[in-house]
Amino acid sequence: MAERVQVRPSPVLRRPTRAHAASGAADARARRELPIDRGDVGVRVDLVVLRHLAHKPGVSRARIQKWIAAGRVFVNGSPAPKPSWRVAEGDRLQVDAREIRTRARPRAEAMALDVLFEDAHLLAINKPAGLVVHPSYKHASGTLINALLWHAARWPSGDAPALLTRLDKMTSGVVLVAKRREVMAALQREMRALRIEKDYLAVVHGTPSPAKGTIDLALDRDPWDRRKVTVTDRGGQPAMTKYERVATSSRAREDATGTEGSSSCSLVRCRLVTGRMHQIRVHLAHRGWPLVGDPAYGRKDATMDFPRQALHAWRVALTHPVTREPLEIVAPLPDDFRGLLARLGLGEGSWGPGVLRS
Repeated sequence: MAERVQVRPSPVLRRPTRAHAASGAADARARRELPIDRGDVGVRVDLVVLRHLAHKPGVSRARIQKWIAAGRVFVNGSPAPKPSWRVAEGDRLQVDAREIRTRARPRAEAMALDVLFEDAHLLAINKPAGLVVHPSYKHASGTLINALLWHAARWPSGDAPALLTRLDKMTSGVVLVAKRREVMAALQREMRALRIEKDYLAVVHGTPSPAKGTIDLALDRDPWDRRKVTVTDRGGQPAMTKYERVATSSRAREDATGTEGSSSCSLVRCRLVTGRMHQIRVHLAHRGWPLVGDPAYGRKDATMDFPRQALHAWRVALTHPVTREPLEIVAPLPDDFRGLLARLGLGEGSWGPGVLRS
């Protein structure tokens, strides 16, 4: 007589419900809720967690996947089944906060600052390329914030530096700093009302056409590389850049086959309407005009020797939040940027003084 074999059905993976809120390996009081938005819907849960916690020290996709395996990431109160689980609209996402490291308070460090403007309320610094603005997991010291804390030691009690504008490590130019909370709040209101002008100069491959225009494309973190940003047509953050071509020059080049030819480069003035991470770099590259020297979004076949993205935060113009007087702060072009313009035939002699303010 044949032996009877009992066949058990394969377990069906069910989406956790809010009824499971009491379950999970970790104490629910230790959980931190992540704000889910429409850009997260349909995305793997490990990538969603990474998007919201990428700024935290030590957080990586591999570490998040270990949290999921250990039952430290929760969907609607239950441990997320696996890293590839897709977040649905209305889901509640939490992470065991004990798995999230916090940064130590930055220390004051004696460092020279190139001060463009300072009064009792505001400070403007000309940041050199190569200086990190804010401490991070890989740059715990030697940043602009560390230098500002040292500089602020002589300010009145209660005053502390707060950055209104931030720049990438390899971007040079104006960084605006508020000294008090009420000044920062006033500047942020002006920023939201689009009453602060932030102008940049960029050297790009190609000839922007039309010569003057607006790029209005939403941006979001690249889901496959959190250090980068990408244009998106689903969710993301609204981003708008106004640009104007100042000058264009052809230069000789040699391609990979050794054939000589020519390509154009242009000096472009950009005005940020919004201020997203890598906004100018991504917007111009998406339109086919990547920045010279840009390691993330630039041309891989370019042979030009320039060690950073050719981007300079040139000018900030605003109404002073306390005195209500007009204030314009301009950061002179650094030597490497001037040298690049001269090599390309894009120096001031090719477009004349005063053109940038026309």
